[in-house]
Amino acid sequence: MNNFVTAIIVAAGNSSRMGLGMSKQFIPLLGEPALKYTLDAFQRSYIIDSIVVVCRPQDEIAIRSIVSDNSFDKVEAVVYGGKVRGESVANGINSANEATTHFAIHDGARPLIELGDIEKVVKAAFETKAATLGTFVTDTIKTVNNEGDIESTPVRSKLRAVQTPQVFEKEIYLKAMKYAKDNSLDFTDDCQLLEALGEKVRVVIGSQDNIKLTTQNDITLVENILKRKQV
Repeated sequence: MNNFVTAIIVAAGNSSRMGLGMSKQFIPLLGEPALKYTLDAFQRSYIIDSIVVVCRPQDEIAIRSIVSDNSFDKVEAVVYGGKVRGESVANGINSANEATTHFAIHDGARPLIELGDIEKVVKAAFETKAATLGTFVTDTIKTVNNEGDIESTPVRSKLRAVQTPQVFEKEIYLKAMKYAKDNSLDFTDDCQLLEALGEKVRVVIGSQDNIKLTTQNDITLVENILKRKQV
């Protein structure tokens, strides 16, 4: 059976930490909405067959405009998100092409994702059933108690900062999604679904540039990286 990869682009958050009164998917980066860069990467990747965008109802018209204005013909559906991330991802997956064998779940607010990183994490998932992009941790990390006192220092060489896309074989992800629903589990990271089942997820080292737009400081950083890449 041939592999068929559907990218689930999650763009349904309320962007409260950004504090701009607008969805961060539409923040202009060098004059173009952030989501355009995200969708463009998955549109151009040869290993991605289909795209589903998950959004807030009030953002649907603007997102469909981005799709049509840029001829992103891999986008097969634009669907509404849920109250939490898990519900949003589930809505996207339930709208995916029936031919899908693998899901590549990605944050819409990560506009700097590189083609090479998409392809290598998807290929890793073809081999292992589950894989995610991540980077080495350069800072020393501490675990603390409720008062903020240090309790322990994890071994830095074993730590990874996990990014997206996170890619999963369809059947194993549906099994994990059902397990989470049956046990009322809510995760902010899709890999945790697999971890809850005791399944392994391979971490593939990606670019440090693949940051997520979270605060206003990130806007300048992302624009500077985009300028560097255009030189």
